[in-house]
Amino acid sequence: MPSLHELHDRFGQSPWLDNLRRDWLLDGTIARWIERGVLGCTSNPSIFQKAMSAGDAYDAQLRQLTAAGDDVGAAYWKLVRDDIDRALDAFAPVHTRTDGKDGFVSLELAPDLAHDTAGSLTAARRLADAIDRPNLMIKVPATEAGIPAIQGLVAEGRNINITLIFGLPRYRQVMEAYLSGLEAFPGDPSQVRGVASFFVSRVDTEIDQRLERIGSPEALALRGRGAVAQARLAYQAFQETFRGPRWDALVARGADVQRPLWASTSTKNPAYPPTLYVDELIGPDTVNTLPEGTLDLFEEQGTLARRIDADVADAEDVFARLAAVGVDLDDVSRVLEDEGVASFDKAFDEVHASLADKAAAFH
Repeated sequence: MPSLHELHDRFGQSPWLDNLRRDWLLDGTIARWIERGVLGCTSNPSIFQKAMSAGDAYDAQLRQLTAAGDDVGAAYWKLVRDDIDRALDAFAPVHTRTDGKDGFVSLELAPDLAHDTAGSLTAARRLADAIDRPNLMIKVPATEAGIPAIQGLVAEGRNINITLIFGLPRYRQVMEAYLSGLEAFPGDPSQVRGVASFFVSRVDTEIDQRLERIGSPEALALRGRGAVAQARLAYQAFQETFRGPRWDALVARGADVQRPLWASTSTKNPAYPPTLYVDELIGPDTVNTLPEGTLDLFEEQGTLARRIDADVADAEDVFARLAAVGVDLDDVSRVLEDEGVASFDKAFDEVHASLADKAAAFH
């Protein structure tokens, strides 16, 4: 059976846990995941919505905060901050052991800032300065407004996890923002780390729906192939970007690559192998952030092999055939970006409503 340790030690990919809960931080679950080989942790509004709305792990602190006069908005961020602080403590030894390459915990900006460059910059600085830990990553969405915010934050030497990437043109903008930011950073770039979170399974879900509406044999034969093909082409773009004279000049100053991070890697379609988006995306200088169920499945039935750069010609062929049958991949990316922002907005509103209901019941 494959292990998470092997995934990193033999193939250069870092498995991160795509979940964070108060009870896991307190009962040793996170510590056990680290022992099994998890090297980092990500959070987002949907994760906190599920964690805070279910059970009573946050109730005592919420009661104290609201009794002291905090409104629900302020209480939410204090609850989040406590979880992030505990997770940063848990992963700090990993960060030290990997010389600052892993051991990161990601905290996302409020989703209502997704189209606000100035607001994103202000909020990211405030969060990063308040927490002030070397293994913190601030998550900024790769929206049109997010790109200049990303560049500005990297130019200040901040660790950024760029999230909600769904297409190759936007991914190239993300890499350019990282490079330009590093070039503008006056300090030591060896202290700056970044990942670019390329969402995977949602791409297949959207493409497959379009293929089924087209309905031709040529279209239906492409179901389940678009997302992996796009990830492989993204990895090619990564390898092309982080080499050559421009990158060599940054390496001479100590810079590290912005690793591609495969996100949304649980299989949504039961017809596909449950570890499809893990097995097919293994390769060096990458991260895969997985929910706990997919981590378990990979350890039970996954396949350890370098696949991310396997058969790039086939990936290019899949893209050409998708275009030929009428799938507009730029529109796929736009729709998924809009849906991703809206989904986090909805989760953010729901967690605030849930906390407000709990606070009202306390008093």
